[in-house]
Amino acid sequence: MIAAILYTLCMLTAFLCAWLLLTAYSRTKYKLLLWGGLCFSGLTLNNALVVLDIVVLGPTVNLFTFRLFTAFVSMMVLLYGLIWNTE
Repeated sequence: MIAAILYTLCMLTAFLCAWLLLTAYSRTKYKLLLWGGLCFSGLTLNNALVVLDIVVLGPTVNLFTFRLFTAFVSMMVLLYGLIWNTE
């Protein structure tokens, strides 16, 4: 029960970060905010998969590979933005 609450809070925190970053990007058009917002959007998806995998589906289904892939893609989006974005 506590684990489900914590996983859900992590997902909501990542969503809040993504929303704040993307809202700031829409006002300022500063590209690093976009890349950070996209990264946290992917991390929100990753945390949603954690909740789905561990809390909802339980030990019958293993979504570890999908969770790892979404976290990897999210970090690569941020890394791309940090390396190739020059302002």
